Amino acid sequence: MGAGAPISVQSMTNTYTGDVEATVAQIEQLAQAGCEVVRMAVNDAAAAAAVREIRARVPKLPLVADVHFDYRLAIAAMENGIDKIRFNPGNIGSEANVQALVSCAKMHHVPIRIGVNAGSLDRALLARYGAPTPEALAESALGHVRILEHAGFSDIVISAKVSSVPETVATYRLLAKACAYPLHVGVTEAGGSELAIIKSAVGIGALLLDGIGDTIRVSLTGDPVREVNAGIAILRALGLRREGVEVISCPTCGRCKNIAAHAALAARVEQEFQNARAYLKVAVMGCAVNGPGEAREADVGIAFGRTNAVVFKRGEQAFAGALPGVAEQFLQEVQSMLEEREKELA
Repeated sequence: MGAGAPISVQSMTNTYTGDVEATVAQIEQLAQAGCEVVRMAVNDAAAAAAVREIRARVPKLPLVADVHFDYRLAIAAMENGIDKIRFNPGNIGSEANVQALVSCAKMHHVPIRIGVNAGSLDRALLARYGAPTPEALAESALGHVRILEHAGFSDIVISAKVSSVPETVATYRLLAKACAYPLHVGVTEAGGSELAIIKSAVGIGALLLDGIGDTIRVSLTGDPVREVNAGIAILRALGLRREGVEVISCPTCGRCKNIAAHAALAARVEQEFQNARAYLKVAVMGCAVNGPGEAREADVGIAFGRTNAVVFKRGEQAFAGALPGVAEQFLQEVQSMLEEREKELA
């Protein structure tokens, strides 16, 4: 993470971590969706003890223990094989406690993610700034960083979560100017609706386009698999990840003479190839104005007429014919080219 590594997609289980079977099942679902880092709440001794078996049953995926206040739970998670902890050293009391945490992290080569949230900001900072402003959040995060640095620890990741998109972006811009540590980016408590995904896409996207952010989490209420799907989609939309089928499809207008067929085919491409891992750019265009040009730019493209369509492959016209037969041939071409790409990846 950081230092030019690809941006990773994270999520968090919502099972009780002490329930090993339920937690492992959810981690496997997240991994299948493409999740690259999974965080788990470690809020009691049973959850900390369960880390050992979870780690053994999920050998490849990096696991993060989310711990608050009790540094002993963080130490137990590290001793049981966790890969990273999320912990704020300013919340554990004495310098001796901090040193114990740091010594264990060094021994097990475990990085620490400092995570501050607008909803749990220190009272002194709230009094000084009057609200959880970006300046207050950045100062809080950097204060925790200094505690670790003073203890001789620098394997640090920082996050500062706010539910407001503008404040999220402003906070991370302040952190990016103030330090070189990797940043975990996300808009927290975004909700569970389509608007929540839009908020996350706008906030995360704005930061990533500025070159800010090393790992992301889309925070959504409900099934965490949705977070992974949204995170991957954001990276693909930004051109930061080239995998799966990218569908280029016009919004239709009065020039489109077969709107129903055009919309149905675009939906079929997205549905039938949604689990593809190899990258393929597919154009489904509704008319003869921009259609042929866009279709030529894609790996495989189709441009609709009133009752017929033209298919392009690798920039050249491949065939033309009447609908719906040519649409089925087009789908076969997409499948064939995907299979070629999958073999290249193997």
